[in-house]
Amino acid sequence: MADYKIPAQTRIGHVHLKVSDLQRSIDFYCGLLGFEKMLMYGDQAAFISAGGYHHHIGLNTWQSKGASPAPEYAPGLFHTAILYPERKDLAAILKRLIDTKYPITGASDHGVSEAIYLDDPDRNGVELYWDRPHEDWPLDANGQLTMYTRRLDIEGLLALNSEA
Repeated sequence: MADYKIPAQTRIGHVHLKVSDLQRSIDFYCGLLGFEKMLMYGDQAAFISAGGYHHHIGLNTWQSKGASPAPEYAPGLFHTAILYPERKDLAAILKRLIDTKYPITGASDHGVSEAIYLDDPDRNGVELYWDRPHEDWPLDANGQLTMYTRRLDIEGLLALNSEA
């Protein structure tokens, strides 16, 4: 039992969030972040995706319609991480957030990735990030992966929006 390893090709298929206001969440995830609405399940759930997948994110009000956000200091979701394919894609969403004046709660360089942090309307954490190429990941003297949290070069990231 202890020597079982999950297959390397395994991926997280989707996250399903309880939300208090379905339309407000659709406006955030589809209207602001650009996900595509794939399916409505009555007026209580929506399934959204990037690129036509059946769904990357499920949103529902089945047990949470009109409810207050979960307490910050309680067990539960810390954040959903949305992986962008290229650095320029992260730059584009960062510019969109700034242009719409959407509150950003953090921005970090983790060595392996660059990330922007924000909260959705129900205060679920959202990380928007891109991974550096594997060969650029920082390693220590023993060749072990080293991650860190440093200031993100926001100016350098935003400069990608003017390159075309």
